[in-house]
Amino acid sequence: MRLPKPWPRFLWRRVKRLTPTSLFGRSLLIIVLPVALMQIVVTWIFFDAHWQTVNSHLAEGLAGDVAYVLQSYEEDPSPANFAKIVRRAQENLDLSIQFEPEAILPHGKRPSLFITVDRSLQRALAERVDEPFWFDTGRYPAYVDVRVKVPGGVLRMIAPKDRVFATRGQIFVLWLTVATVLLTGVSILFIRNQVRAIERLAAAADAFGRGVDVAFRPHGAREVRLAARAFLSMKARIQRHVEQRTVLLASVSHDLRTPLTRLKLQLALAGKNARTEAMKTDVAEMEHMIDEYLAFARGEGQEGVESVCLAELIRSVGDDAARAGAEVNLNADPDLRVLARPGAIRRALSNLIMNAAMHGAQVEVTARPLPNGGVEILVEDDGPGIPPERFEEAFTPFSRLDEARNLNNAKGVGLGLAIARDVARGHGGDIFLGRSPLGGLCATMRLP
Repeated sequence: MRLPKPWPRFLWRRVKRLTPTSLFGRSLLIIVLPVALMQIVVTWIFFDAHWQTVNSHLAEGLAGDVAYVLQSYEEDPSPANFAKIVRRAQENLDLSIQFEPEAILPHGKRPSLFITVDRSLQRALAERVDEPFWFDTGRYPAYVDVRVKVPGGVLRMIAPKDRVFATRGQIFVLWLTVATVLLTGVSILFIRNQVRAIERLAAAADAFGRGVDVAFRPHGAREVRLAARAFLSMKARIQRHVEQRTVLLASVSHDLRTPLTRLKLQLALAGKNARTEAMKTDVAEMEHMIDEYLAFARGEGQEGVESVCLAELIRSVGDDAARAGAEVNLNADPDLRVLARPGAIRRALSNLIMNAAMHGAQVEVTARPLPNGGVEILVEDDGPGIPPERFEEAFTPFSRLDEARNLNNAKGVGLGLAIARDVARGHGGDIFLGRSPLGGLCATMRLP
């Protein structure tokens, strides 16, 4: 039986799922959310404690004027007195009054944007006026229409809307909105500038990891510049290490090849017999092993990156494998290109294809684009394959999946897949092993 999760932890996980994942989104949320909450709280307090109170007082004032006019008219409904009431209301109360004989009160009301104004006026008129009344605050943009039922008709009064509505509240809300928008815009500009520095640092690190040397200058906040300078120092140390290793490998290559060349020359001058032929085989095997060791250690790190046509590269490697006796079927888009180091990619594909040709009679190579913009190269064979639990072991350097490590069982030293994966990961991709529909192994190389 599964126990329920603690409520605070469960709630925190739900909140984390709803928050942005990018630094830009989180920084913007940290700055904008408190400002927005503050503005909402201030606006709420303003409307609740001030604006509604002011509107209620204004509505009570208009209701009192309406009650005064109504009482004056009911005391003397003569035309002369009505004309006097109309004149005084216009001069002193800013009301326009009209008597509509035999009229009735309307039934419906137009919806108003500010319901609190209608509620305040409804409450104030109900307290001051005993006769049936009707009002409308939405029909005219700048006026309020109030009608009261009197004997013989309807007394209609038109008052300016600012008699019941505090327009300064709208201005206050407008200023709050404008200030929020301006603060948010400034925050976006500053946050975007800081995030851009981090994005450039990440792009430079990714390009350096793929062997592309890009110009990069530290900028941004102090912490970002500190991280950028640390990256440049690390980059310089790695490049210095690679250069030193390349020089060392060149010396080792020269020192090792010199005695091998002398041995080959002496064997060539010696007579042909079973012993010399066996020695020639051992020397050739030793030379092949040295080449594999040096290629694995060198890693093709000094080669430049350029746009490579995969179809031509795969066709060239396939032709080499075909000359070695393998049957290779190619299926690649002729327009498929990728930014890579040609020599390194060629060596990785050669290792994959020759490895497939070594263990199978039929080899199929397919290159196709990926939905995310990368490319995928599949090398399949109809050989015995590798058990799934030993896929990762196949990439281990010097591993030939042969516990006895008998050099007579298979050619090579177990560096082909390790070199291929090292090249793929050096380009920002990877190599995966799986089962092939042909019955053997399927090696999938993915490149960005």
